[in-house]
Amino acid sequence: MLIKNEYKPQMLAKPVKEKKAITSDGRIYLVLGAVAVAFGGLLVRGVYLQTSQHAFLKNQGDQRFVRTLSLPASRGTITDRNGATLALSAPTESLYAMPSEIDEMPTNAQMEKLAAILGMSVESLQDKFAKKDKDFIYLKRQLSKETADKIAALGIKGIGFQKELKRHYPMGNLFAHVIGFTNIDGKGQEGLELSREDSLRGTNGAKVVLRDNKGNIVDSLDSPRNSDPKNGADMVLSLDQRIQTLAYEELNKAVEHHKAKAGMVVVLDAQTGEILALANSPAYDPNTPGTADSEQRRNRAVTDMIEPGSAMKPFTIAKALDSGKVSVSDKFNTLPYQINGATVRDTHVYPVLDLRGIMQKSSNVGTSKLSAMFNPKEMYDFYHEMGVGVRMHSGFPGESAGLLRNWKKWQPIEQATMSFGYGLQLSLLQLARSYTMLTHDGELLPVSFEKQAVAPKGHRVIKAETARQIREMMVSVTEPGGTGTAGAVDGFDVGAKTGTARKLVNGRYVDNKHSATFVGFAPAKKPRVIVAVNVDEPTTNGYYGGVVAGPVFKQVMGGSLNILGVSPTKPLTAAVPTVKVKS
Repeated sequence: MLIKNEYKPQMLAKPVKEKKAITSDGRIYLVLGAVAVAFGGLLVRGVYLQTSQHAFLKNQGDQRFVRTLSLPASRGTITDRNGATLALSAPTESLYAMPSEIDEMPTNAQMEKLAAILGMSVESLQDKFAKKDKDFIYLKRQLSKETADKIAALGIKGIGFQKELKRHYPMGNLFAHVIGFTNIDGKGQEGLELSREDSLRGTNGAKVVLRDNKGNIVDSLDSPRNSDPKNGADMVLSLDQRIQTLAYEELNKAVEHHKAKAGMVVVLDAQTGEILALANSPAYDPNTPGTADSEQRRNRAVTDMIEPGSAMKPFTIAKALDSGKVSVSDKFNTLPYQINGATVRDTHVYPVLDLRGIMQKSSNVGTSKLSAMFNPKEMYDFYHEMGVGVRMHSGFPGESAGLLRNWKKWQPIEQATMSFGYGLQLSLLQLARSYTMLTHDGELLPVSFEKQAVAPKGHRVIKAETARQIREMMVSVTEPGGTGTAGAVDGFDVGAKTGTARKLVNGRYVDNKHSATFVGFAPAKKPRVIVAVNVDEPTTNGYYGGVVAGPVFKQVMGGSLNILGVSPTKPLTAAVPTVKVKS
């Protein structure tokens, strides 16, 4: 049966849940909760970074914005005894870049101009700028102000200048061997610059600064690292620039004239042991030491050993006279004779000579017989006392002690040859110093490169009377008949001794290589100056000490006495030049 629509049962609608309305207060709590959670996370992160990561973050920040600048201490100035400047430190600019902070590389045009100014290739500059892991890198150090101004005008971002001090030597090669030089960091490398490093260098200071991301300093910061620089101590040398110039020029003339391998001159104050001049040839410019080789840089007068030849004879005579074994009037048979098959002879045959004659004629026979009056240990002790084989403690690096063999190994012929300067070795400075025992009345003086405020105390080696007698004998060497007339100085009594020695090559003495020496003092009665000259391996115009080294001695001694204002001790013999006036 059909059911009519009106009778169909109606389906009940599914009840709809009524949504609860969100109030405005609820939304606020929701937002605040979210903010609180975020803030809590940030707080936790901040605490984490400030504790376990604090040191790392501070270091990273400092690398980018805080920098400790070095405040260079000025290295001590070096002057001669009269105040002439020999070495000083002057401000200069060093160019640097900060690759890690360069956002924009220089243009090609800028790079090419910068490379041309610095004398570098564009490629090498680009390599430096490309090192993004570097916060600081030098491009070129110690530039002149003019060069720095040209670079600044290019307007390149990410580069800057740092002030440094550069060592300058105004006298060039004149004092090179004595003073030496420093490296680019201002540290002494040779000479007195090296040996006096601790007192000359001073102590650098420091300054902590804040910089922006372009490297510009924007503020100075208070820091326990801040400190003021302490400049190095100045140094006053005993050397006299006027005497040094004279010695250097005369030595170079002789080396050139005789086509010699090398040469050296030492000038001492005869009463204090102060070094008034010390010159070597060849030389070099300490402003550009890299252009010189080791032969040019070597201070031969202090580091090289020579056999002095007959320049040792005054000491052998002094030993015999001082002991009382001989007197000034004694005469000796000076004909050639043999020792264990070896012949001892003189350049010329002199049958008989007294002590003065032995000195004047430079007799090997005479001095060897005087030495034979003593046993080997007595002669060894005497040579040792006068400084052979003993360091002088002059303060110069590489100073030679000389060579004096153990007396127990001496043969009779060796004792004989040592008496006239073979078989023992010493530096020219040692030889010059040994002469102070003659000029300072028997006392051996210490030598010094620095000016002395108080005269040093000497060490007595021989009696004062003996020293005066030897000085009087040595005057005969520069008088007619002596071997050293080429060293005579007009107006002064000059005591001197020549020395000519064959050189030892591969254990044997050779006839074609010689060392020419001339040493002496003036005025003889009261000496003021000692001059020692050595010319190594002269090849032309003679090789004897009197011929080769004598003229250098004469000029240096005469000029030194004049510079020091020493009055002549006897009448001048040279004619006074007249000046013709044109009418």
